Amino acid sequence: MKRYINTALIYAVLAMAGGIFYREFTKFNGYAAKTTLSVVHTHYFLLGMLFFLLLLVLEKSFSFTNTKTGRVLAVYHFGLNLTNVMFIVRGVTQVLESALSSHINAAISGVAGIGHILLGVGTILLLVQIRQSIPAAQS
Repeated sequence: MKRYINTALIYAVLAMAGGIFYREFTKFNGYAAKTTLSVVHTHYFLLGMLFFLLLLVLEKSFSFTNTKTGRVLAVYHFGLNLTNVMFIVRGVTQVLESALSSHINAAISGVAGIGHILLGVGTILLLVQIRQSIPAAQS
C-alpha cells in the first residue's frame, strides 16, 4: 500500500511541475492561445495521483495486489507518461509556433494515441484483477 501512496505523491509533484511549466512557458513566450500543455497538469493529477489514491483504497478493501499487478501497472505508467510526454511535445511546438511536416504531426498524434491505448489497457486489466479479488459472497 505504501507503493500506491508514494506513486500518488510522485504524480502530484509531476502535475504541479506540469502546471508551472505550462504557465511559465506560455507567459515567457507571450502565448495566449489554447495549447495542449494545459492538459499535462490535469492528466497527471487525475490519471496519476487520484488514480493511485483510489488504488490505495481498493487495495485496503479487497487486497487485489498480486504477482501480475506490477506488470499491469508498468503498462499503465508507460501509457500515462508516454501520453504526457507527447502532450508536452505537441504543446511546445504550438507555443513556439513551429512548422511541422504532416508526417511529424501525425507521428506526434499517433504516439500520443498509443499512450492512450496503453492507459486504457492498463485500466481494464486492473479492473479485471480487482473484480477477481472480490469474494463471491460480496458480489
